[in-house]
Amino acid sequence: MIFDRLKRFSIVLEGTEQDGPAAFSPGQAVSGRVVLELAAAARFGALRLRAMGAARVHWTESRSAGSSTAYTQSYSDQVEFLSHRDTLMAPPDNGEATVLQAGRHEFPFTFQLPETLATSFEGKHGSVRYWVKAKLHRPWSTVKKAKKEFTVIEPIDINTPALLAPQAGAKEKLARAWYCNRGQVSVTAKIDRKGYTPGEVIPIFAEIDNCTSRAVVPKAAIIQTQTFIARGTKKQKKSVVTSITGDPIPAGKREVWHGRALKIPPVGPSILQCRIIQVEYSLKVCVDIPGTSKLLLELPLVIGTIPLHPFGSRTSSVSSQYSVNLDWLSTIPEQLEAPPEYSAVVSSPEAEQSLAPPSRSELGDILEGPFFAYIQEFRFRPPPLYSEVDPNPTADSIRPRCMTC
Repeated sequence: MIFDRLKRFSIVLEGTEQDGPAAFSPGQAVSGRVVLELAAAARFGALRLRAMGAARVHWTESRSAGSSTAYTQSYSDQVEFLSHRDTLMAPPDNGEATVLQAGRHEFPFTFQLPETLATSFEGKHGSVRYWVKAKLHRPWSTVKKAKKEFTVIEPIDINTPALLAPQAGAKEKLARAWYCNRGQVSVTAKIDRKGYTPGEVIPIFAEIDNCTSRAVVPKAAIIQTQTFIARGTKKQKKSVVTSITGDPIPAGKREVWHGRALKIPPVGPSILQCRIIQVEYSLKVCVDIPGTSKLLLELPLVIGTIPLHPFGSRTSSVSSQYSVNLDWLSTIPEQLEAPPEYSAVVSSPEAEQSLAPPSRSELGDILEGPFFAYIQEFRFRPPPLYSEVDPNPTADSIRPRCMTC
């Protein structure tokens, strides 16, 4: 048999390990080779290559048409992003097979990815996958196949005005029990921008007023929402990415979060441009109210792939806390507040009390950046030096004016 002589038949993508994952961006060229190792000479018909990329969704729903009748409704759809075919070894014109000698044979290939592609994704009711498949044909024998999957990551730059804009909201709720009004709970929350990347910390600024007669518990969480669309019907799956829990707020008291830290774990980026699959994120501030439903405040998030530029992060942080006009320059404190530590994510009393502003020595090079150098120069620029010499002398060509005229 031919396949007893076939020691290896695989696909290797350039720039990656043989068995490791390969990641590419839309518009990038994908190069690789099909490797064929033979223990002895063998005859082949053709070697063909195909690159594919598609988004697929599928789910079923059980429906009842009466007391004893039930049926299952199926929903499916597909969007093709990539389709490339190539013949790496064609059979001779006379129709005979090509003889390959024993040893190693490599067949290189290259193809271009489209400029618009969705990020690779695996979900409960759908996926976005990309792969390269090679088929080795031989007369009067089965086709030998090799497949290599690769990852595509759509770049999302959070350094855009829309994703750098602060997000804020407010909500309130009446706590009722047995048709009795027990008071009102209100929450206001703000984050400095809409776009983040995995590994960043989101400082949450919130104020929770508990005007009820019982204690309430504030929480914050990042929620991932997967939306699958087929035949005009949507199927959603929501999951909690990460969360933190605050201390109980006694009756009639107010709790303020001064940049409570919530770290983003390694998650996939947002998928917003695919017709049948969308992956969205949001920050939810929740207040558990005993005896009634929760108070929920939701702020939209976009998880990107291109992190915030150092200059952009500082300007965004400052501009989100002060007014747009230049009056805020005079309100900058002598000692700047550092971002919250990751320890604030841990719900322990020691970690929550460790958010004191750092000293100037602890800030390191933060105050040495060009933006803050400009601010300090603007605020503390000294007055001009005193001099008896007129800095704007009268030109000699101008005739002095007569005081008696």
